[in-house]
Amino acid sequence: MIVNDVVAFASHHWFLISSILVPAYFVWNKYQRGLSKYPGPWLASYTDLWRFSDALGRKPEQTHIRLHKELGDIVRLAPNVLSFADPKAIKSIYGLNKGFVKSDFYPVQQATSKGRRLPSLFSTTDEDYHAKYRRCVNSAFAMSSLVSYEPLVNSTLTIFLDQTERLYVQTNRCCNFSQWLQFFAFDVIGDLTWSKRLGFVEKNEDVDGVIAFLFRFLSYAGPVGQMPIIDLLLEKNPLKLLAERWGLSKNVFPITQFALSRSQERAVEMQKIKENGLPADASGNKGGVDLLSKFNAAAHDHPQFMTDTQVLTSCVSMVFAGSETTAISLSAVFYYLLRNPIAYNKLMAELDAAVLDGTIESRDNGLVSWSESQKLPYLDAVIQESFRLHPAAGLLLERVVPAKGITICDEHIPGGTIVGCNAWVLHRRPEVFGEDVDAFRPERWIDAKPEKLRDMKATMFHFGAGARTCIGRNISLLEVYKLVPSFLRRFEIELDQPEKEWVTDNGWFVRQLAFNTKFKLRVTLATV
Repeated sequence: MIVNDVVAFASHHWFLISSILVPAYFVWNKYQRGLSKYPGPWLASYTDLWRFSDALGRKPEQTHIRLHKELGDIVRLAPNVLSFADPKAIKSIYGLNKGFVKSDFYPVQQATSKGRRLPSLFSTTDEDYHAKYRRCVNSAFAMSSLVSYEPLVNSTLTIFLDQTERLYVQTNRCCNFSQWLQFFAFDVIGDLTWSKRLGFVEKNEDVDGVIAFLFRFLSYAGPVGQMPIIDLLLEKNPLKLLAERWGLSKNVFPITQFALSRSQERAVEMQKIKENGLPADASGNKGGVDLLSKFNAAAHDHPQFMTDTQVLTSCVSMVFAGSETTAISLSAVFYYLLRNPIAYNKLMAELDAAVLDGTIESRDNGLVSWSESQKLPYLDAVIQESFRLHPAAGLLLERVVPAKGITICDEHIPGGTIVGCNAWVLHRRPEVFGEDVDAFRPERWIDAKPEKLRDMKATMFHFGAGARTCIGRNISLLEVYKLVPSFLRRFEIELDQPEKEWVTDNGWFVRQLAFNTKFKLRVTLATV
C-alpha cells in the first residue's frame, strides 16, 4: 500500500522531485569528501562531463599544463578527481605498499574474446591478480633478457633500413615518418612475440587494418575512460558480451583475432613448451627466444594461473601497448632533432667519432648494437630529453586512495578519491629541469650535477612508477636506442615542410600527425 502511494505521488509530481534531486546531485558532487577547497574549472567540480569533453578535444595534456600553471600543484579535474603536479606526489601515490589501486579508467582498455574480458597487467585493477601475473612473466621482460631479444630486433631493423632506402631514398618520396616508425614498431612486436614479422614494413601498409583499429580504440578509450560508465553501455555492455558468449554475436576485437591467428600458427610447438617447458638449449638459439615461447613456458611453470587466456592476453598486450608508445617515442626523438639542428649535428659528430675510435663497429648497413648505444652520452641525453618533452601517455595515471585516506603533499586526501599525475605536467617543473622547461636542450642531462640529475631522473614519469611501472619498458628502450643511431648513421633526414609544426592527437597516447620527412643516403655510407 505504501509502495503504491509512493509510486502514485512520484508519477504525479515527477517534475518537482526532479527539480530537487538533480540540483542536489550536483551540489553533492561539488562538496563531497571536502574536495571543494581545491581549485579547478567550475564545471569540473559538478560533473565528469567536463573532463570527458576536454578529452574529446584531443588536447587534455595541454589543458592540464595550463591549469597547474594557473591554479597550483593540486587541481580538481572532476567531482572526485585530483591532479597533482608536485614530483613529491609520485612516491606518495605510486610507491610500493601504499594501498592504492587503479581506477575504472583502465578496464575500459581491456580487449575481449568470446564475450569475456581479457584483463592484462596494464588494465587490471586487482592488485593480487596483477602481482601473480607479473611473477609469471617478469623474467621475460627483465633487462637480462635483452641479450636474447636483440637478434629479433636486428632482423626487423635491417629490413626497415633497407626498405627505407628502397621506398624513400631511391624514389625521393615524402615519408609519413610517424606511420613508418609505427610500421617498424609493429613488425618488431611481431618478431619479438611470434618470431615473425607481420608484414607492415615489407608491404608498407597497415596489415589487417590493425593500426587503424588501434587508433579508433584508443581515441575511444581516452575520453570514455573519463566516464567509465559509458563503456558499460557501449563496448562492454553486459548484454552484448553475453550474446557473444552464447555465440549469438561473432564480434571479436581485431587485435585479439590478430594475436589468435599468429599464435595458432605455432600451436603444436607451443603445446610442447606448455607440457615440457623451454628446451634446455633454447637460450643458445642465435635467433633469440620469442615472447610467445616464454609466455607458454610460464604456463608450464605456473599452470594454475597462467592459462591459455593469460597467454593470449599477454600477446594482445604486446600489440596494444608495445607498438604505439614506442613509435611515439621514436617520432619525438627525430622531430626534436630536426627542429634543433645544433643538437642534430652534435649527435652526428658523436656517432661518427664513435665509429672512428671503434666504439661503434663500422657495419655496411649502419646497424648499432645495444651495448654500443650505451656508450654514447649525447645519444642518451637526446633520448631522455625527447621522453621528457613528449611522453607517450597524455592523461593522468589514475589511482584510488585507500579507504582510510592518505597524506599527499601535506594534504589529507579522503579514501575513495581518484588521484594521479600527468607526465606532461611533471616533466615541465622548472625547479627540477630548469627555467627553460619548454625548450629541447639535451645538455641539461649532461651538465647537471649528480644530485640534480638524480632529481630529474626521479621525476621522469614516461613509463609510470612503482609496482605498475610499464613492464615492457626495457623492450621499448632496446628498440629506441638501437633504431635512432642506426637510422642516423645511414640516412640524412629533413622535414618535408620545415615551416609547419606537426599536429598531435591525444586519445590517451599523444600521437603525432603530419610529421612528413625526406631521406638521403649519408655520404659516409654511400661511399662504402
